[in-house]
Amino acid sequence: MTDKPEKKITIVGDVMSHGVMTIPATATVHDAVKIMRDKRTSSVVVERRDEADEFGMITVVNVAADVLAKNLSPERVNVYEVMSKPVLNLPTEMNVVYAVRMLTRFKLNRALVVDHDRKPLGIVTLRDMVLRTLAEEEGE
Repeated sequence: MTDKPEKKITIVGDVMSHGVMTIPATATVHDAVKIMRDKRTSSVVVERRDEADEFGMITVVNVAADVLAKNLSPERVNVYEVMSKPVLNLPTEMNVVYAVRMLTRFKLNRALVVDHDRKPLGIVTLRDMVLRTLAEEEGE
């Protein structure tokens, strides 16, 4: 009987993008798009009002569907009007296999990664988890 090497488990913290960009819910969509453009990202986390509140997220899909497609002015629409809230939170220690299952079950392509105190640490995308998992299986 040969001993197979133990397969390394990839966790969400290994795959996430660090450095969460945040914006207040009362900011304009124009402000959010400026952050996305400047930071070369497709989403911005919307800050909580207080400890009892949940994080939100505004994405380019929100802007396209809820602002541009409706011919609204990004300077006149507030982030809270078009954001997704609550946003799915994942712990850094979660196995990416389970994270992928959660995202696909809820038909999402990204989630906020938080620490034990619910402070945002990063964003993890379905794309990044799938590509990383398949690359590891191929031994790359």
